[in-house]
Amino acid sequence: MDTFLLINWVAFLAITAYGLYLFGRVVATRIAFIKLGRKSEFDEDFKWRMKRVGKIVFGQSKLLKDKKSGTIHVMMFYGFLLVQFGAIDLFIKGLAPGNHFPLGIFYPGFVFFQELVTLMILVAVAWAFYRRYMEKLVRLKRGFKAGLVLLFIGTLMISVLFSNGMAQIWHGHEATWTEPVASVIAMAFSWLSAEAAIVLFYVGWWVHTLTILTFLVYVPQSKHAHLIAAPVNVFLSKKVPGKLSKINFDLDEAEEQDEEDISFGVGKVEDFEQRQMLDFYACVECGRCTDVCPAAGTGKMLSPMDIMIKARDHLTQKGAAITGKSPWVPSYAFAGTKGNQASANREAAATVQDISLIGDVITAEELSGCTTCRNCEDACPVNNEHVGTIVDMRRYLVMTEGKMDQDQQRAVMNIERQGNPWGLSKKDRIKWREIDESVSIPTVKELKKEGKEFEYLFWVSSMGSYDSRSQKIAIAFAKLMNQAGVSFAILGNKEANSGDTARRIGNEFLFQEIAEKNMKEFTKNGVKKIVTIDPHAYNIFKNEYPDFGFEAEVYHHTQLLFDLIMDGRLHPEGSINERLTYHDSCYLGRYNGVYDPPREILNAIPGLELVEMRRSKENGMCCGAGGGLMWSEETTGNRINVARTEQAIEVQPSMISSACPFCLTMLSDGTKAKEVDEDISTMDVAEILAVSVFSKEATKTA
Repeated sequence: MDTFLLINWVAFLAITAYGLYLFGRVVATRIAFIKLGRKSEFDEDFKWRMKRVGKIVFGQSKLLKDKKSGTIHVMMFYGFLLVQFGAIDLFIKGLAPGNHFPLGIFYPGFVFFQELVTLMILVAVAWAFYRRYMEKLVRLKRGFKAGLVLLFIGTLMISVLFSNGMAQIWHGHEATWTEPVASVIAMAFSWLSAEAAIVLFYVGWWVHTLTILTFLVYVPQSKHAHLIAAPVNVFLSKKVPGKLSKINFDLDEAEEQDEEDISFGVGKVEDFEQRQMLDFYACVECGRCTDVCPAAGTGKMLSPMDIMIKARDHLTQKGAAITGKSPWVPSYAFAGTKGNQASANREAAATVQDISLIGDVITAEELSGCTTCRNCEDACPVNNEHVGTIVDMRRYLVMTEGKMDQDQQRAVMNIERQGNPWGLSKKDRIKWREIDESVSIPTVKELKKEGKEFEYLFWVSSMGSYDSRSQKIAIAFAKLMNQAGVSFAILGNKEANSGDTARRIGNEFLFQEIAEKNMKEFTKNGVKKIVTIDPHAYNIFKNEYPDFGFEAEVYHHTQLLFDLIMDGRLHPEGSINERLTYHDSCYLGRYNGVYDPPREILNAIPGLELVEMRRSKENGMCCGAGGGLMWSEETTGNRINVARTEQAIEVQPSMISSACPFCLTMLSDGTKAKEVDEDISTMDVAEILAVSVFSKEATKTA
């Protein structure tokens, strides 16, 4: 026996060392690939970041949005952490027979707890198998590789129970309440001799040992790399959701580069930031992002999950070609893979490096389908940031290759020339005031002539200035500010475009020109507070202009209106007897967390019955206008705005409301497409509030 134990020790140490070596080699390789990317800026707010890790990683908050899958993952996550103590106990039993985890009088309780945890994990494995292969959730991949981890985990749990059962026979222990399952196994095999039990114990022991080491090596070179990458990814993710990175256009810094080599945006995988590359390896391939994506859900080419997976696989292959490191280990077992060939063969490496990220790996059609709504990011359990990755590649297409959808190109050119997407005259921007001349809407210039000051700059936006439907929203809001005694002014014909459309489409250069001009205008006029009816302008002023030195308080009109109601400066006394559902703007909600003010305003109006859609608040579906798609036609699949309108119709409203002129336009078009526009009206929150404030016996108006 002593000779066997010595051989067992030597084999255990050798194989464990080899397994740890392979694990370390894979992790080091992936780190080397990530280091090929550009360095990322990092805000060292450790306290806030650790809180987020606690909530998302250990609190499993995002996973639990899907109650069934979330529960399965919680059982596996915490079960797998806890069961490692049982694995150590089993190793001790095999390496030093007759000994166990040194817990003294607490050992029986420890063993009992470990059996419960093991059973819990087995239940989770069976449940996960059912969800993937029997229930066949659309978002989950099937096939051998997809279920391999379930096989690993199931084998680990069964082998430890079996080994403990054999240990009872080996050592002549009686059945005990502390090991109910192992005792049942021991009773089932009670006919075995002690010598046979020893052999079967070590068979189970080595199955457990080899499985756990194989699992260890498998994890970092599979989708389960998220077990390592996800906590780091959550810790490093952006503090401001959806905030786009700033491009430095100072070409003086690129003097040593040939002009032909200068590019903007991401055209090669190594042009991504290292933090973005970490996203690729953190991807769980759970499909939650694609499941909620408005483009994917309406038949477009885009799948946020596929973007991550394809970028990851391309990075792995190209990283192998550049660094010469084999991405798959043990190398001899994966000699035929593209990645290992690229690391060892110059010709194979050259072939991989000739592959184009945009075109060969990810198509322009996929990139063009993104509405930048961030529903994918909100659903992602590991905080992957798909939108910034997509926009960075759009930037390359637009600014380096000069490729853009014709309709979007027309809108961008109009913004550049006239300051609005329609190309209407700059001089007509102020004409919307003529709709109701009884409402006082002074310009900054007019107030200066009168020697008066203003508290808020009302940013009307291109929609509010030129779009006939949105002009009614601007008038209603201005009228409410008059009623509440709010001091405000507009820039009039001096107002331009916020630059959001240009930036999201990919024309970062134009955006920065626009931002610089706007900030000069704000500074010249002493702007300290901005309020706008446009969530896109609200987001870009609040979260992205500060990167260029802009400082001001920025409000969405629903935030200001809610405050005015709370302060008693507005009194919604008129009854509006309607069944209303509210649609959340992506840029107001998911980007900025403004969900309550619009609803509180609506709840304050007598007679209104507010009902929520199946997808609302954080999981609200996009209207289809974001990311510059407002200015282009959908040519593939179903129209996103119609799909969203159908969700609204499900709750049988007589009125649909929003707090964004883009959303309202899309929803109005949706009701017309569904031929329900005569039965269901569409109104902005400000318009509805204005009806209540200015009419004690309000009735529905379209």
